[in-house]
Amino acid sequence: MNRVGSFVAGAAAVGLIVAVLALAGAFGGDETVVSAQSAPTPAPAAPGKAANVADVYARVSPGVVFVQANSGKGQLPFPGGGRAASGSGFVIDGDGHIVTNDHVVEDATQYRVRFGENGDPIVAKLLGTDPSADLALLKVDPKDVGEALHPILLGASEELRPGDPAIAIGSPFGLEGTVTSGIVSALGRTIQAPNGFSISNAVQTDAAINPGNSGGPLLDSAGRVIGVNSQIRTNGGDQNSGVGFAVPVDAVKRAVPFLKDGKDVPHAYLGIASAQATDGGARVGGVVDGGPAAKAGLRQNDRIVQIGSTPVHEPDDVSAAVNARRPNDEVRIVVERGGERRTLTVKLGEQPDKVSTP
Repeated sequence: MNRVGSFVAGAAAVGLIVAVLALAGAFGGDETVVSAQSAPTPAPAAPGKAANVADVYARVSPGVVFVQANSGKGQLPFPGGGRAASGSGFVIDGDGHIVTNDHVVEDATQYRVRFGENGDPIVAKLLGTDPSADLALLKVDPKDVGEALHPILLGASEELRPGDPAIAIGSPFGLEGTVTSGIVSALGRTIQAPNGFSISNAVQTDAAINPGNSGGPLLDSAGRVIGVNSQIRTNGGDQNSGVGFAVPVDAVKRAVPFLKDGKDVPHAYLGIASAQATDGGARVGGVVDGGPAAKAGLRQNDRIVQIGSTPVHEPDDVSAAVNARRPNDEVRIVVERGGERRTLTVKLGEQPDKVSTP
């Protein structure tokens, strides 16, 4: 798949239409919601022990919340005016921390979450966002929940295989407590973050996800989070087509400690645009003036064939290699220029707020 224009490394998709999954909506009043009977919560299964979808849902769904974000300036409960978006989220600890997508809370100033279809809206505080990974961290006072919180265990990206079961829980179209299932369709996908940079190693799934699923968990058969549902592929409109993408759980593990402390999440930055080279590798289409790549001597039309010890077959490989590193890391990049190969040493920078055009 040809990719151009990501300036962490070069991988914004072209010809691939994706839609983020936030949904305009409100908690009460005019919203029509189809309710389901709540199931009792059994004792948690041992980590790694497989369970059927019904068992996973019964155990995990109490930790999944409906999220509403509002950009209006009125006081809660969001009386009229302003932009309201809704999505999903999930509890990660007993202190009330809730993970969701950045694009669910983007540009909002007020936040509420709801536990269960009959629960009362609870005011939440936004601790921080990581637009480059499309992640955000909310917090509620555990005392406001009215019952014990139900944190969901985090899994590990490296344990996943295509064909593994995948279960999504969230609020598609405002239908809270909806569960769908499928498989992990593919690994190592690259999707575009809200700020234009690339998210590497996204999990592709055919579990049905739709607007309102944003920020909800994608789970394995043991009920552990393997990703945060974020985008779907469409040919127009925003309906599910069986191709969905989740931000990998490893990105959550990396971002949360920073967001809990109200800090920005650091991301490495190379400063190029690239496209698929006809003879393999990534062709440099442009270099950001004054960026790390420019300082190291990368030039337009260089063909990147290796980063560190990793061969580069396409622009996504460049994005993944850069995203796996930290600002100020030094990395050797092998390029082909004028029929000759040369090795350049680049000191990676820190990603800016938005993509810069070379």
